[in-house]
Amino acid sequence: MVKRAAALLLVCACVALWVSCAKTNNRYVYVSLPTSNQIVIYREDPASGGLVQLVGSPVTAGPAVQALAMHPTGKFLYTANSGQNNVSIYTISGGALTEVTPRPTVGTAPTLLALDPAGAFLYVANAGSFDVSVFAVDQTHGTLSPVTQLSGATAPIGLSALNMAVAPSGNVLYVTGEGTQGYIEAFPLNNGVLGTPLAGSPYTTGSFPYGLAISPNGTFLYTGNKTNPGSISEFTIASDGTLTQLANSPIGEVYASPVSLAIDRSGKYLYVANQGNGNLVGYSIGSDGSLTLVSTSPFVTGTQPNIVAADPSGNYIFVGYGSSSASLQSFSLDPGSGTLTSVAALSLTGSAPPTSIVVTP
Repeated sequence: MVKRAAALLLVCACVALWVSCAKTNNRYVYVSLPTSNQIVIYREDPASGGLVQLVGSPVTAGPAVQALAMHPTGKFLYTANSGQNNVSIYTISGGALTEVTPRPTVGTAPTLLALDPAGAFLYVANAGSFDVSVFAVDQTHGTLSPVTQLSGATAPIGLSALNMAVAPSGNVLYVTGEGTQGYIEAFPLNNGVLGTPLAGSPYTTGSFPYGLAISPNGTFLYTGNKTNPGSISEFTIASDGTLTQLANSPIGEVYASPVSLAIDRSGKYLYVANQGNGNLVGYSIGSDGSLTLVSTSPFVTGTQPNIVAADPSGNYIFVGYGSSSASLQSFSLDPGSGTLTSVAALSLTGSAPPTSIVVTP
């Protein structure tokens, strides 16, 4: 009887462990489609990187849903609705989304979102009004409360933001913008309030810096400069958040129109979506922040890749692309070499490519 009870206990423990692991391994991928006002949801297969669309997906979102931001707990999703000048709040359960209303109002044409690593503050870049709206995040319910800035309800930044990211320290907000002469603005953060730009800010970079990525350890920053010609700029980040461009920067790209950047979880590799050539290029990141082309690059995607994102597991890379029809492609990542192998390509609704991809932690 004792042996039988022990065996039963072992079986129960194994079942409980399997269930726990299954819950831990479940990740969900969210893709924004602004032309169709939708969010598409997939469950990621943790073993292969394959994607299975959830029942009830796609979800109708706000008008021209441009950007997505995933809360670090995986409990909440935020969207920037550039066609309605507001932000949507969603709770997440089993991958499914439930919107919490009303939608908080922001500036004109919100196109970018960024959460600090603690998930305490949400930053919204408004391309039409050249400013940033900030909200404090309720950690229990995900609701948003406006944070008053130094000069009023929003923080003027003096340019139409092309990209935006919060440093891993949570203490600095970086914003790229402008055209033939690209810039990076760096704002110190204090409880969600943007301060006076850091010394040397704005920093010059390449033309039309649509791509922006910061290494997980917070020591390097990169911009993908789309034109004249396409290039990648490399910067080191000091402890106070100030930037210094590497001596050989920017580096020219063999391929055209780098528009989106993503760094894998290990911080070893940077991936670049080249809109003009329909591919991804990988770079290994040196100890000084310099970039070396991964020898197996490029990795072929569909036409006009627009957005690239790294899976939090470190095992997969996702890219959204499309000129006449939208698609999503997943790649497995070899951590030893940085090589990407295509797993699957899925058709999406809409005629334009996705503009944002996020994954639950």
